[in-house]
Amino acid sequence: MPRKGMRTLNWFSPKHPTLDSTSPSTSQFYSPSRPSFSEAVIDRTIEMAEPMITKWDPDTTTFAKVTSLFYENRKEAKNFIKVVNNLHKAMHFHATENSRSDKLIRAQALMQIAMKRLQKEFYQILSINRAHLDPESISIVSSRTSISTRSSTSEFDVEDNDDDRVAIAGESISEVEDFSNVVMADLRLIAECMISTGYTLECLKIYKVMRKSIIDEAIYRLGVEKLMSSSQVHKMRWEVMDMKIKDWLNAVDVAMKTLFNGERILSDYVFASNDAIRESCFTEISKDGAMTLFSFPEIVVKNSKKSPEKVFRLLDMYTCIVEHGADIEATFSFDSESVIRSQALTSLVKLGESIRTALSEFEISLLKESSKAIIAGGGIHPLVIDAMNYIILLADYSNVLSDILGESLPPAKGSLPESYFGIADSDESPAPAISLRFAWLILILFCKLDAKAKHYKELSLAYLFLANNIRYIVVKVRSSNLKYLLGENWISKQEGKIKKFALNYERLGWSHVIESLQHDPNASMTPQQVKEVFKRFNSAFEQVHRKQSVCVVPNSKLRDDLKVSIARKILPVYREFYNKHRDTILKERHSSHVIRFSPEDVGHHLSDLFFGLVESGSSSSVESSPSRTTPSRLR
Repeated sequence: MPRKGMRTLNWFSPKHPTLDSTSPSTSQFYSPSRPSFSEAVIDRTIEMAEPMITKWDPDTTTFAKVTSLFYENRKEAKNFIKVVNNLHKAMHFHATENSRSDKLIRAQALMQIAMKRLQKEFYQILSINRAHLDPESISIVSSRTSISTRSSTSEFDVEDNDDDRVAIAGESISEVEDFSNVVMADLRLIAECMISTGYTLECLKIYKVMRKSIIDEAIYRLGVEKLMSSSQVHKMRWEVMDMKIKDWLNAVDVAMKTLFNGERILSDYVFASNDAIRESCFTEISKDGAMTLFSFPEIVVKNSKKSPEKVFRLLDMYTCIVEHGADIEATFSFDSESVIRSQALTSLVKLGESIRTALSEFEISLLKESSKAIIAGGGIHPLVIDAMNYIILLADYSNVLSDILGESLPPAKGSLPESYFGIADSDESPAPAISLRFAWLILILFCKLDAKAKHYKELSLAYLFLANNIRYIVVKVRSSNLKYLLGENWISKQEGKIKKFALNYERLGWSHVIESLQHDPNASMTPQQVKEVFKRFNSAFEQVHRKQSVCVVPNSKLRDDLKVSIARKILPVYREFYNKHRDTILKERHSSHVIRFSPEDVGHHLSDLFFGLVESGSSSSVESSPSRTTPSRLR
């Protein structure tokens, strides 16, 4: 059974020429009075190593027990490593000649003392320098320096001028970064020495325990913890879960940019001499934390209650994983880390499935909405406000929704003509599937508006209702990402509908007033005829104004356009008739009963229209910003 410290003897061959069967046997030169060459080498090596190694034996002196070799004297620390490496090589060389030599036992005893010292140094450096070895500091150092990954020791020696193991990019570097470089170089020096002398397990045990605790603690501090049981997650209030998701989103960003990235850099550097060791080391350190992090979305999707408003947090998580996808692949690139990559992908798939379900439920709820409540004054229907807020927020995620929904088309695309969607779509230049999806949702909303308009008894009010609500939708489209998804062609078609509905409102709502006036206001008329025209106008205007005064047009542009259009049809004709025949009526008694409105009065009455009987604050709610809540009419 090989002794500890010599268990790697068969892994190496001495640099000195191997004596083959044709060469003279070394026994020809060996005599009891004259030591062999290998004995002379190991005697000399032990003679040089023993004072240095025993000086730093933590079990013999208080000084060695409380003092750090690498902090006390780095030059001596490097000589210590050099002595240990030379001792190990001498043991190898001598073992080829006499594997049962007492000299090997003596050398092995020194090697065990040396390894005990190096274990202590390795642990101290890792524990004392947590601040200099935190992943964020390492990431910064890595970005500003060119860290060499070649072995820090030659096969037989450590050169005295080997301080500059880290090639600095640039002439100036902060003291913190410089110290981090020194600490990392010391760790690699010790690790390579311990690994090459057969103490790999002892080295890795210290490293993994220390570094894994940093990763696990960091994940916990970022607010990510292994979630409770499925039933507890299911019962958790959404407000609480929402906060946990926000913490997770921040945690993934920090973890991928600094935490795992920095830890991978450190592992790659310290164990650069052995690919298998650095792979297993980083995997064991990061696996639990990474699995906790990337399993979170899957747990949320599986166990939380489904509702339309949650889709935005699901989209946030989906976007987060997609944006960090390349980093996840690069950081966890080892074969042993495939389970981490697989977990991230599984969470992504589960999120996509849940998002598709939520969007389908939203569409179904929109189709099933059948309230018959009439909105006073033909104003904006709450369904439109809620649905558009929801759709606008969805549009902000159009890129990831394209991936989630793929190329699947709306269910009605095959049965309805393109004009129903309002998007330029042809075989030569087909509209993106995601654009058709959004056009389909708004088409459903238009259909609902048509149905609700039929509940108005006054046809003019029904047209005003349609003009108001489509104007609201168009304004929301223009001011959001929907503008790019639906395009100018869609917007132009809807604006054409608004004009048509507005003209229909004017025609049906104000035709009695317009028809009450003479087509030729300058025509000759008897006083009685003039009186009849004024009375007819007074009656029509009062009746229509009273009826239309309850109407509301929240959009200022549409409101002004309607006022101007109505005024142009009424005021010029009435002013001309008024100026032509006023004097005829003023000569008679009770003229005020006949001429009840001056042109200025008519203008003032028209300017007061379309504010309706809206209570304070209600108009602001119509123009409110989208919020991530379930549409009230769709619950």
